[in-house]
Amino acid sequence: MADSDTGAFIWYELMTPDPDAAKVFYDAVIGWDVAPRDADRSDMDYRMIRRSDGGMAGGVLALSQQMQDGGARPAWYGYVHVADVDAAKQAFEEAGGAVHFDQTMEGVGRMALVTDAQGAPLYVMTPSPPAEDPDAKSDVFDYEKAEHFRWNDLQSDDPDGALALYSRIFGWQKTGAMPMGELGDYTFIGRHPGDMIGAVMKRLPLTPRSVWTHYIGVDDIDRAVRAVQEGAGRIDQGPDQIPGGEFSATGTDPQGVVFGIVGPRKGE
Repeated sequence: MADSDTGAFIWYELMTPDPDAAKVFYDAVIGWDVAPRDADRSDMDYRMIRRSDGGMAGGVLALSQQMQDGGARPAWYGYVHVADVDAAKQAFEEAGGAVHFDQTMEGVGRMALVTDAQGAPLYVMTPSPPAEDPDAKSDVFDYEKAEHFRWNDLQSDDPDGALALYSRIFGWQKTGAMPMGELGDYTFIGRHPGDMIGAVMKRLPLTPRSVWTHYIGVDDIDRAVRAVQEGAGRIDQGPDQIPGGEFSATGTDPQGVVFGIVGPRKGE
């Protein structure tokens, strides 16, 4: 993976107890085509998320009962590219966070699941680039495109501490802020001026813990909202207009996983 990917979200993974139901739901809402289970693999059920343009948007991991008994819970997780997984793990632990999982997969790379001091989880990863394309770049995140992830939103009990930690480890910068009254600032983050990865804000009262919410691009926000509701999901907030004229909403899928969607309103 190219050095320029350092600090970027390079992969997203849905952990769910029912990947078949997740396929039906997200294929309808987003326009993806989640691959069927690989019948040749008995060690785990991992499915690639295919976009309509032929690219990949991430993966779906089936949560076994054993994994859930060990503390894993259904959620979307983001992967951030780092040059040194050990150094990133140490930085999270020294800042009061924790390391929950560390694995090297041949042909994939080294990854670790970490939480910051407020308990918000994500993965740090040093990927192994394809032999035929050593300078490959991830395109799962794109600030403007449907079927890609478009935004990463952190609600934290300590936004300033979180910003300091992620800036130190990933090189992220504050790229602007939007005042939110008693909640303080909605602080935009990027890897350089003009870059837009997402934002950090104070945890909302109804959010049970500090957490990342990842927003997926859709072609039509109203169509996607209807698909959520028709697919036994729930819209928890929105659609709300955002700067630039598009709309965003947050919801919960049928397995209890929180997600975000963002896109235009085609009816207007």
